[in-house]
Parts: sequence; structure tokens; C-alpha cells
Amino acid sequence: MARFFFYLSVSLAALVALLLTAMNAGRVDVELAFLRIATPLGLALVVAFVIGLLAGLFWRVYWVAELLDERGRLRRALRAAETRARTLAAADENAV
Repeated sequence: MARFFFYLSVSLAALVALLLTAMNAGRVDVELAFLRIATPLGLALVVAFVIGLLAGLFWRVYWVAELLDERGRLRRALRAAETRARTLAAADENAV
């Protein structure tokens, strides 16, 4: 079912991109550092949107990786604290 919704959303995005490109047929010059490209406005908009989506995706993956790293550090610290607490409790029992 999830695969169906994925294919549906990809096909809808492709349809919207096609419509956007068809509705904005005017040409525009895009300057990339030392390169100038003449492209249809719709295509330039779609490419800019996709680049923005990919940049957001990479940022989100980096953020999740940081959270998972912090989670691992916290779990290790919790295990160490539990071990210390058990050791202290055992030492208090032996002292009594």
C-alpha cells in the first residue's frame, strides 16, 4: 500500500512539473558562476525546487544522524550510571 502511495505521489509530482513547465514556456538566462544557460522558465523553476528538496533532505538526514548519535551517548551514560549505582548498592549491603 505504501508503494502505491509513493508511485502515486511521484506521478502527481511529475504531472505538476510538466504542467508548470508547459505554462511557463518563456526563456530565461540562468547564470551559474562562469556559465550562462538559456532555459525555459518552467524548467528552471522545477530544477530549483528539486535542488531545494534535496538540500532539505540532506539537512534532515544530518539532523537525524546527530540525534541518533546523541541517543547512543545517552544510552551509554545511562548504562554506566546504572552499573555505578548497582556497585554502590552492593557495597552498602556488604558493609551492613
